[in-house]
Amino acid sequence: MSNPASPLYGQFYSAAEAKALYLATPAQIKAVQTWLTGAGLHIVSTTDHQIDVTGSAASVKRAFGTQLNQYKVKNQLLHAPASNLVIPANVASSVLGVVGLTSSTPTVKPQYVPVSKDVAKSSAKAGKAGLATTPTCSTSWDQKKATGAPYGYTASTYYDECSFQPSQLRQAYGITQSGLTGKGATIAIVDAYGSSTMLADANEYATNHGDKPFAKGQYTEYVTPSQWNSLDACQGAAGWAPEEALDVEMSHGLAPNANVVYVGANSCNDNDLSAALAKIVDNHLADIVSNSWSGLMYSNAAGDGETATSIQAYEQIFEQGATEGIGFDFSAGDCGDNSPGAAATGVNCDPSTTKAQAGFPSSDPLVTDVGGTALAVSDKKGDYKFETDMGTLLSTLNSTGTGWNPLPGQFYFGGGGGTSDYFAQPYYQKGIVPSKLSHTLMTGATSTTAQRVTPDVAMNGDLFTSVWVGLSDGSPYSEGGYGGTSVSSPEFTALQADAIQARGDRPFGFANPEIYDRAGTKDFHDVVNKTAVDGLPPLNAVFDNGLQNGSLNAALVAFGRDYGLVATKGFDNATGVGSPDEAYLNSFKR
Repeated sequence: MSNPASPLYGQFYSAAEAKALYLATPAQIKAVQTWLTGAGLHIVSTTDHQIDVTGSAASVKRAFGTQLNQYKVKNQLLHAPASNLVIPANVASSVLGVVGLTSSTPTVKPQYVPVSKDVAKSSAKAGKAGLATTPTCSTSWDQKKATGAPYGYTASTYYDECSFQPSQLRQAYGITQSGLTGKGATIAIVDAYGSSTMLADANEYATNHGDKPFAKGQYTEYVTPSQWNSLDACQGAAGWAPEEALDVEMSHGLAPNANVVYVGANSCNDNDLSAALAKIVDNHLADIVSNSWSGLMYSNAAGDGETATSIQAYEQIFEQGATEGIGFDFSAGDCGDNSPGAAATGVNCDPSTTKAQAGFPSSDPLVTDVGGTALAVSDKKGDYKFETDMGTLLSTLNSTGTGWNPLPGQFYFGGGGGTSDYFAQPYYQKGIVPSKLSHTLMTGATSTTAQRVTPDVAMNGDLFTSVWVGLSDGSPYSEGGYGGTSVSSPEFTALQADAIQARGDRPFGFANPEIYDRAGTKDFHDVVNKTAVDGLPPLNAVFDNGLQNGSLNAALVAFGRDYGLVATKGFDNATGVGSPDEAYLNSFKR
């Protein structure tokens, strides 16, 4: 259904047809419920995909034939089943697996970082380095020249670009030129929890930046605050509110006439996030879904990370969506190759990582993994100039204003990607992804089989080419700069909504076969990092974001320097096939 070369291409099922063909029957669900309640477990919720239960350790033992033990692992007291679970024969064929019986800490988190979290603390001595002593930024890549950069960096160093607004992004990626607005398409967004002021914030944001607010009925949300859980472990509703605002505002900004549906998961745990995704496919709420979150495939010694059961549960939803013509986009992450080395200095890394690895669900072959770039524009309007991969090295001005430390800088922020050691190479990557990438694991080991390599595509997301985001969520409305592949995912999803309009309101479903069919063509900017000068990184800008805590921020930033990933000619593990442009959108017009 997703392969343009197939005779079944585009012949999607309705949600009702998919349910009848593939989902559990009422009799199967009833039988599993009867078994669980008979053991003394209490049913919290039931869908066609999963049954959530709670109960005592004694009830767990009756249901699954094993007791829960406590174990001490690296000074942590954890619980886990003492032996393999046993499922009664009469329901075994209906049960994919059981999750939640082992202590774990969620690794899923929103993939955004506010500019205000920048560690480039200042110096009142900025003038000594030849820098402006007032907050300064450029409306284009090379608008305002700065002095004070050390030898080896580009001869001309400029103040960092001001945060982008949607009109600039529409111009840079050819959306304005295409005349497309996403009309007729519906975007869904999944994050955890929900903001009570989202619609009002999005409308104020649009008006502030010269765009139209949502029309009546154009924005819909599904949130259930009474069922929210794991708030402490998941950064709470306040921790996810900026993510929701970013996703909604970027989606509306780049596809202003598309409908937007927000579905808030009840936590950042897999069971709640997958339930939110299932709600979309079971009710066909959208044509394409943006997910600005991801987690580690392999985590700490406690055994955290993705289980085979969780992966299969997600994949059933992705497959169902594909049969209905619904595609899923995921953020690739903000920590380069997710290695302990990257996590040592990366601002949005998970310190529990155990090795270099691709994230999940972003690396799943059934989703579109959206990586990040640093976008440079040539004028205030937003005309495209160039991109590097989303990877930055950071040097801060010393306390005397006489030098930078360290040089050439340490890894600070980067887009995710890499070669999966779990998923084999999908058919659509054959002949496109270089063999050296698909056969070289992120640990450096050689794989005898070709493996899945991510990301698939990329768009702007670097922290130092940030976008404006507006929100209140219990406080007065304000706007600030945000970066991350959290920006990239809704940008690409919105652009796909524009492409759906170009196709005559016909959805893509799973989009990767269409994307890879266009690899290496003028439909994508081939993002390639430039060569270093005298061993030091090129393409640098002095970042001077403004006053924070009474001090002036001053930092020297090297773009295009991701950790363990690099943007090269053709497909690469930092930006995939590249970033889309006007030709990509126009290729779908009849």
